[in-house]
Amino acid sequence: MSESPPRLVTAVILVAAGSGQRLGYGMPKAAVPLGGEPILMHALRGIVASGVATQVCVALPAGDQGLRQLCDDFRGELADGGPLLTLVDGGSTRAHSVRAGIAALMEGIEAVLVHDAARALTPESVFHRVSDALAAGADAVIPALPVVDTVKTVAATTGEGAGFAPEVVTGTARREELRAVQTPQGFRTGTLVQAHQAAQALDQEQSAAVTDDAMLVEMLGAPVHVVRGSTQSLKITTPLDLIFAEGLLEGPLGARWVEG
Repeated sequence: MSESPPRLVTAVILVAAGSGQRLGYGMPKAAVPLGGEPILMHALRGIVASGVATQVCVALPAGDQGLRQLCDDFRGELADGGPLLTLVDGGSTRAHSVRAGIAALMEGIEAVLVHDAARALTPESVFHRVSDALAAGADAVIPALPVVDTVKTVAATTGEGAGFAPEVVTGTARREELRAVQTPQGFRTGTLVQAHQAAQALDQEQSAAVTDDAMLVEMLGAPVHVVRGSTQSLKITTPLDLIFAEGLLEGPLGARWVEG
C-alpha cells in the first residue's frame, strides 16, 4: 500500500462572528453555552485536536472583548508547538469575515480550511479527510452528506391558486445527486484568494446568493471535490439545534458516539 502524501501547511479560518439572533440568547452565537462552555471553545478544541492546523485564524464580532478574552485564555491550553492563534475582526457578512482571515494568514500557508464555529462538534476525521484530499492534489474540497429528504423547487403562487397556499411546486430534484454541505471547506491558498478577489466584482444581489466559499470557487470554473462529512457536524443555528448538540455531548461516549 502506498503512503499518503504529506499534508500541506494549513491554516484554519474559524468564522465566529455570527450574531446568534435565532438562538435567542442575546449574545453572539460563539458565546452561547454548550455543555457548560461557549460554542467557540468546542470549535477551537476540535480544530486543535485534529492536528491539521499550523495557524488558526478566528474571525470574531468586531469589538467583542469577551470572546477575545476566551481566545486569549485558550492560548494557555495549547501545548508547546500548538498552532498559532490569530484573532481578527469579522465583517458584516461571512465573506467579509473570511477575507479578514485571509489577510491575516502567515507566510508559507499552502492550504486553508474555512470552518464555521457553529459546527462546533465536527469530528477530527472530517478535518483529516478534507486535508488528505488537498494533499493528494485537489484545489477545493468540501465535506457533505447525502440528502435523505425529498427536495422540491417552488415558486410563489399566482392567480386563483394564491388563495390555496403561498407557494406551488415547480419541480423535484434528483435526491441521488444532492448533498448537504458542511465545513471545514478546504482550498489551496491561491485558489481561495483568487475566488475571493473575483467575488469583489459581484453586485449586491449576486453576493447575497453566495452561501459558502465553495460557490466562489465554482464561479471560477474550478472543480470542487466532495468527501464524506458527518452527522455530528450539525450547524447550531436554532434552539432545537442546540438541544441536539447537548444530546451529543451527553451521550454514553460523549461527542464520540456518532460516527465520524
